[in-house]
Amino acid sequence: MVPHSLDQHAFDARLEWGQAGVEALAPHADVVVITDVLSFSTSVSVAIERGAAVIPYRLRDGTARRHARSIGATLANPSRRGPGPSLSPSSLACLARGERLVLPSPNGATCALLGADAGATVVAGCLRNAAAVAAFAAERGGTMAVIAAGERWPSGELRPAVEDLVGAGAILAGWELMRMSPEAAVAVAAYRSEADDLRGTLDMSGSGRELADAGFAEDVRLAAELDATDLVPVLVDGAFVGR
Repeated sequence: MVPHSLDQHAFDARLEWGQAGVEALAPHADVVVITDVLSFSTSVSVAIERGAAVIPYRLRDGTARRHARSIGATLANPSRRGPGPSLSPSSLACLARGERLVLPSPNGATCALLGADAGATVVAGCLRNAAAVAAFAAERGGTMAVIAAGERWPSGELRPAVEDLVGAGAILAGWELMRMSPEAAVAVAAYRSEADDLRGTLDMSGSGRELADAGFAEDVRLAAELDATDLVPVLVDGAFVGR
C-alpha cells in the first residue's frame, strides 16, 4: 500500500513515474494518461490517426502471437525493423482503417493495463496529441494522473526519460486552472523550458540518440511533432480507439 503522503491526494492534477506510479495514483484518479513518447504512446497516436485500433499487451513473447490470433488482430513485429507494423511509429503507415493491432510494450502497454485494472479511464498521451488529451481530461473533470512511463536500465530498473517528462508537461500545461501537485508543476516547467526546440530536445536525449543510432531518426521526428492531431486514444474494452 502506498503511504497517503505519496499519493498527491491534495491535488487534482498529479504526476508519477512507471508502473509503481500507476499503482500509486490510478486507484484515486478518474483519468490516467500514459506518456511513453519514445515510442508506445506516439505509436498509439499514429495508429489512431490511421483509423486503426491498438490493443496493448504486456509481453513480447509467444503469448502475444496467440492472443492476436485468437482475436483476429495483427501482431506488431517485435523487431522495429519489421517487416510490417512494429513499435516504430514510422512503420505504422501500412495500417489500414479498421485494422486492429496488438502492440506489446513492457513499459507503456503495461502501465496502460494497470491503469485500466484500477478502474480509471486510460488515455495514451504524447506530444502529438498533447492539447487534445488535456482538453479531453479537463472535460471529464475529477482527478487526473499523468504517468511518465520512463525507460529501463539494462538491470531492469526504471530510467526516468526526459522525453516522457517533457511530454507529460505538455499535457499538464493545458490544465492550469486545476490544483497541480509539485511533481506535475515541475513537468510543466520542463516542457516550457524546451518548448521552442522539442525536436532538438528529443534528438539529443538518451532515448532519441539510441533510436537514431539504430536507424530510427524518423521515429524521433514523428514523436517531436506537437499537436499534430486532435484525436485522443482512449482505452475502451481493451483497445485504444480514437475519440
